[in-house]
Amino acid sequence: MKQGIIRQLFSLRDLRNGLLAVAAILGGAVLSAVTLYAHRAGDTRVAGAAAAVSLVFVLLILVFVVPPLARNASKEASQLNLPFEFTMGGAIMLGLLVIVGFSAWNTGNNLLFLVLSFLTAAMVIGFAAGGIMLKKVDVKMRFPDTIFAGEETPIFVGLDNRKRLFASYSVVAEVRGVQREESAAAEDLRKVLPAFIASRLSRAPVIRRTLDYFAYIPSGCKAENRTVHVFPERGRLMIRDFEISTRFPFAFFRHRRRLPAKETELIVFPRLEPLKEGLEKIVLDTGNTVTQKKGSGQDLLALRDYQPNDDLRRVDWKATARARNLIVREFLAEDDLKVTVILDDRIPLSERPALTAREIMEQEQKGLSPLRSERFEEGVRMTASLLSYYTDLQAEICLIIGSEKGPKGIGAAHLHECLRRLAVAEPSWSPKAAAASIFDPEIAEDEIVAETSLIVLTTIPAAELPEALKNRASISNF
Repeated sequence: MKQGIIRQLFSLRDLRNGLLAVAAILGGAVLSAVTLYAHRAGDTRVAGAAAAVSLVFVLLILVFVVPPLARNASKEASQLNLPFEFTMGGAIMLGLLVIVGFSAWNTGNNLLFLVLSFLTAAMVIGFAAGGIMLKKVDVKMRFPDTIFAGEETPIFVGLDNRKRLFASYSVVAEVRGVQREESAAAEDLRKVLPAFIASRLSRAPVIRRTLDYFAYIPSGCKAENRTVHVFPERGRLMIRDFEISTRFPFAFFRHRRRLPAKETELIVFPRLEPLKEGLEKIVLDTGNTVTQKKGSGQDLLALRDYQPNDDLRRVDWKATARARNLIVREFLAEDDLKVTVILDDRIPLSERPALTAREIMEQEQKGLSPLRSERFEEGVRMTASLLSYYTDLQAEICLIIGSEKGPKGIGAAHLHECLRRLAVAEPSWSPKAAAASIFDPEIAEDEIVAETSLIVLTTIPAAELPEALKNRASISNF
């Protein structure tokens, strides 16, 4: 159990740095004790040597202990609603203040006190001015109704400066949200940790997306920019709030202010691609069957004698002249194109990325999808392209993802609903993708897919599928 926890939560680099850090701290403590003992015993040579070696341990602590602690502290601080944070320039300035202040106090030099006063004034003015820049500033953003992965998406970002006296300078507008309800590592964490610890660690990280930069917003005025953003992957972004920040005027501090946002879910649709060669053959074969039902189509079904309730516009006058009695035409019914597309969401477990829970959480914090399957993504794009093609043909389409059956529909609104389901679809990792599950021989009798053209996209070779399905459906592999 302990071995599983260590393997999931810590990398070899973390363990190495941790052991070195413990060794450096213990070694420094021992050397400090030796130095103190030698000093009290009057052995100046031992005390000097121990003090010199202890400096080496101090450097080791600075290298192996301080940076990881600083990175973790920065990550935690980014999740909190703190009004400001130090930049690298601010940290250097603070170090100079400490050094100059200590030197001025130690020497009593008036010039150093004068330099200290300038440095302190710059820090105070920079802090106060940065805070004023963000006060009474509101943000509004408008997103398009449809967003496709890999395509340029226009976004309108507006700032309203309600201050009467002061303008706002150098303001960055960001949106914050989560991509999932919980981390993709949640299942692995629950296996190795107690429930209350796993629930805390498995929270989905907050992702920040920088949208636009405003150099100047006059007092009492509004500014709106049109920016273009590219979402590289399909998926969702559940917006939690907006954040505006500034480093004005000296970049010693990064002031920030979070503004509540109306809960909005951005759905990024899969990228639509031209149909591949295999799919082109499928779409050409779909809907070639001809119905023999009487209706109001364009193709002639038969000629018959006129009856009292027949429409005179259907009279065939040439046939009437030959038969010497009224003859009417009957036409074939127009058979609307009906298509059911099934996306098999099962991917072999052997193709799952071999990542630990720690590595999964680190990639999620960067806004990446750690368990992304390129093979499944190809299947999603193929499905989206098929749905778009048949929508253009005004076909009635039905989408089934795994065992989840969707409704039948027609038109752009139904297409967007199908693309929304595809945007959040995830692969189902199976030890072996057997020809079972939704590929039941009775699928041809299902009330949703009956009397429709059936298209199946799967990772399973066609030779391994049931004969009933192969006779009923068009199969395409991804």
